[in-house]
Amino acid sequence: MKTSPRLSFGRLSDIPPDQIIAHMSEPRIAEHMPLLTYRWDHEALAQFLAAKEQCWRRDGLGHWAILCDGGYVGWGGFQKEGDEWDFGLVLKSECFGLGPRIFKKALEFAKADARIPYVTFLLPPSRKRLRGLARLGAQFVGEVEHDGACFLKYRLQTN
Repeated sequence: MKTSPRLSFGRLSDIPPDQIIAHMSEPRIAEHMPLLTYRWDHEALAQFLAAKEQCWRRDGLGHWAILCDGGYVGWGGFQKEGDEWDFGLVLKSECFGLGPRIFKKALEFAKADARIPYVTFLLPPSRKRLRGLARLGAQFVGEVEHDGACFLKYRLQTN
C-alpha cells in the first residue's frame, strides 16, 4: 500500500543554497512572480534569507522551507504585511501538485494561531485558476499594487 508523502516545514537557512538558487532560477517560477526581476545568485539568496530571518525575529513567524519526505520542494508561509498576515507559496515546478496539501497544512497552522484571524493572498493577474480559493471561502478584495506590480488580493477568515 502506497503512503502519502510526508509534508513538513523547516528553516530556509537549513536548505543548501544551490537548491534554492536553482529553484528560483526556473523559468516557470518567474512566470507568476512579477517581482522576480533579478538573477538569483548567492548574493541575491543571502539578501532573501536575511529579509526572511528578519521577519521571524520581528514577528515570530515567517516563511518556511517546505519539505516533502525530507526533500526541499519550495518555500512559503505567513509574512506580516502591515497589520495583515499574507500567505505565499513558491514551489518547484515539478511539485506544483503539492500546493493544495501544503496550503491545507499551513491553514491548519493559521487556524490554531490566535495572531492570525485571517490571511491574505496576493496573486499575480497571470494566475487563472482561482476557484480553489473561492471554494475555501476566500473573498476577492480587489486589485492592489505592491512594490510597483499589480496583484489580485484575496482574504480568508481563519476563525
